[in-house]
Amino acid sequence: MSQVLPAAQGLPAMSRDDVAHVAQLQDYLLQLPQVEIETIHHLHAGLYARTIRIPAGVVITGALIRIPTLLILSGHATVFIGGESMELAGYHVLPGQAGRKQVFRAHADTDLSMLFATSAATVEEAEAEFTHESDLLASRRPRKE
Repeated sequence: MSQVLPAAQGLPAMSRDDVAHVAQLQDYLLQLPQVEIETIHHLHAGLYARTIRIPAGVVITGALIRIPTLLILSGHATVFIGGESMELAGYHVLPGQAGRKQVFRAHADTDLSMLFATSAATVEEAEAEFTHESDLLASRRPRKE
């Protein structure tokens, strides 16, 4: 059965060491064959939302998030939250703190939508608002035809 996690069980800020460990994993993963993951963007009513689907069996790292966001997960995945991991199955709404760089391992196809309030007029402005690592985002990589 799906459950919605209470706000107290969201995604905490991570230590510098934990962020560094994720960055090391990211460097390693970037050397492996990449799975193309499409990002769907919405800018509407002062909100920016980006949605991706992680295929089952795929591990991804996220950019360093520098602002609080909301993350909606639907599927089954394990997320590294700094010092520990949390396995989530079903539908979860997770308040996320600034200062986190997540790792997700999808056990089944898993959809993630990240949202935050913004005055950005473009997707590029919104991406630059939530991370200084926007050049690493899958949405910035050229798509294979």
